[in-house]
Amino acid sequence: MSRSRRLAAATVFGLASSVLAGVTVQVPGLTVPAEYAGQRDAAQTIFTKSWDAYKQFAFGHDELHPVSKGSGDSLGGWGATIVDALGTMLVMGLEDDFNDALNFTATVNFTSSPAPGTVSIFETTIRWLGGLVSAYQLSGEQHPILIQKAKEVADKMSKAWVGNNPIPYGHMTFATNTPQVALSNIAEAGTLSLEWFTLAQITGNQTYADLGVGSAHIITQQGTPLPGLAPQLIHPETGQFADLYITWGGGSDSYFEYLLKFARLTNTDDNVWIDTWKAAVDSSITNLLKKSTVGGWSFLADRDDNARIRHVGSHLACFYAGNWLLGGKLLQNQTIIDIALDLNEGCWNTYASTATGIGPEGFAFMGTDGNFTGGSAPTAAQLSFFNQHGYYITSSAYIQRPEVLESNFHAWRVTGDTKYLDRAKGAIASFNRFLVPTNQVGFTSLSNVNSANGGFIDVTESFWFAEVLKYLYLTFDDPAHISLDDYVFNTECHPLKAPPALDSYNTGKFIQNRPFTPIKSSLPRPVVSPK
Repeated sequence: MSRSRRLAAATVFGLASSVLAGVTVQVPGLTVPAEYAGQRDAAQTIFTKSWDAYKQFAFGHDELHPVSKGSGDSLGGWGATIVDALGTMLVMGLEDDFNDALNFTATVNFTSSPAPGTVSIFETTIRWLGGLVSAYQLSGEQHPILIQKAKEVADKMSKAWVGNNPIPYGHMTFATNTPQVALSNIAEAGTLSLEWFTLAQITGNQTYADLGVGSAHIITQQGTPLPGLAPQLIHPETGQFADLYITWGGGSDSYFEYLLKFARLTNTDDNVWIDTWKAAVDSSITNLLKKSTVGGWSFLADRDDNARIRHVGSHLACFYAGNWLLGGKLLQNQTIIDIALDLNEGCWNTYASTATGIGPEGFAFMGTDGNFTGGSAPTAAQLSFFNQHGYYITSSAYIQRPEVLESNFHAWRVTGDTKYLDRAKGAIASFNRFLVPTNQVGFTSLSNVNSANGGFIDVTESFWFAEVLKYLYLTFDDPAHISLDDYVFNTECHPLKAPPALDSYNTGKFIQNRPFTPIKSSLPRPVVSPK
C-alpha cells in the first residue's frame, strides 16, 4: 500500500477501555421454546441443499443459476458464494463443507479478476474481506491463509484510493489497478469501516483502518440537508456531496447501519459515529417516519432533491428496523425501540400479505401526509391491493434478500416475543414451497411474489448463503450462540467479534448541522449495488 493516513479517532490501539457493567442488547437468559426445535435444522437443510446444488453446477463461480443448471460471475469471478458461505458453515457446524470451501479460498488469485469488467470495492469488501476476517475469527484463528487472502484483496483494493482522495472510487480493474473515475454513493464509501478496521486489528497494520474508516469519517464531517442525514451521491476526490436525495434504501442504507455498528465494534472514544447515527434517527423520526392510511403501517419514506417526501419503500431499506433496535438498546432509548418495532411490523406486512408469504423488492404507500412517490399514480390493481394491505407493490421480484428476516431476527433477540419465531417459521415454509425450481436444483429467486406461479429468476445470490440462511438459522439457535452482545454483523451478515459493551453509548450530545450546498457533477453516477 502506497501511503499511511493517520486517523486518530479510529486507531487500532486507541479504543476506549473504561468498561463498566456493559449495556446488553439481548433478553438475558433467552431460550428458544421446544416447539420450535425442528426449525433450526429446517434452515440448515435449505442451506445444504443450496450448497450441494452450487457445488454440482457452479463451484468456483460467483453464483449458481439453478434453473438452467449453470453459473454466473457478476462479482469478479473469484467464487463469491464460497467466501460468503464460509461463516455460515462454521455457525452451522458443517466442517466438511467448510474445509472444501477453505481449500478453494486458498487458491484464489486476486492479481486480476477472471470475469470481465470492473470490480466493486464495496461488494468485494463486504463479501470477500468481511467473509475472510469473520471466518478467521469464527474458526478460532486457526487458518492464517484467510488473513493472507484478506490482505491480498485489501492491498489490491487500496489502489482505488487515488492520490489524496479521502474516498475510493467505487469500481476498479484489478488487472491494471485502474479505478473507474465516477461519483460514488455513501453506501459504497461509508460501508468499509468494520471490515478494514478488523483487518487492521488482526494484522496490526493501521493503514487498513486509515483507509476504510477514513472514507466513512469524511462523510460525517460534511454539512447535510437534515441533521445526520447525508444525501446519497458523493465526490471521491473531495468527500463533498453531489445531490440532496435522502433515503435509508439502496445507495445510502449501510452507511447509516455502520455508523452505529462501528461505535459498538470499536468502543471508540470518538463520539461522532454514535452522535451522527442518533441525529440521523432523530431527523428521520421528524421528517421521514410516515404511516399508511390503511392499516397504519409505519415506514421511512425518502426525501428527494426538491425536499419532497416520496412515499416509497424497499426490501433493502427494511434493515432499518433491526438497526434501530440495536441502536435503541445500546442507547437505552425506549422510544427508538418502540418505533423500530412499529417499522418492523410495516416491513413484515409486506411478507404476510402476498400470495407466497414473501415480500417484494419495492413498494409504495399512501401516507397520512400525502401519496407522492416520484413515479406514476397507482394502477387500479395497485390501488385495490393498497386498500386491502396498506401498501402496493412496485417491483414484484424476490431476489433472496435478507433484510426483513434480519430485522425479524433482531426483534426476537431483543424482545423474546415468539411471534417472531412464528414468522421465521413461515418464511422457511414459503421458501420450501415457492423457491424450489421445477428441476429441484437448489433454491432460486422469484419474478412475482404475489403469484403462486409467478415464474423464476435464474439466480441463487451469494447472500442467500451468507445472510438469509444464517439469520434464519440463528433465529432458532441458542441465543447465546453468536449473541448480539458478543458480535457485530457486517452488512453481509458476517459476524465480527466485539469487545465487551460499554455501560452506555448515549453521549447526550446533538450534532450541529453545518452549511450545505451540493456540488453538481457531470461524472457518471454509480449504479445502486445489488446488495
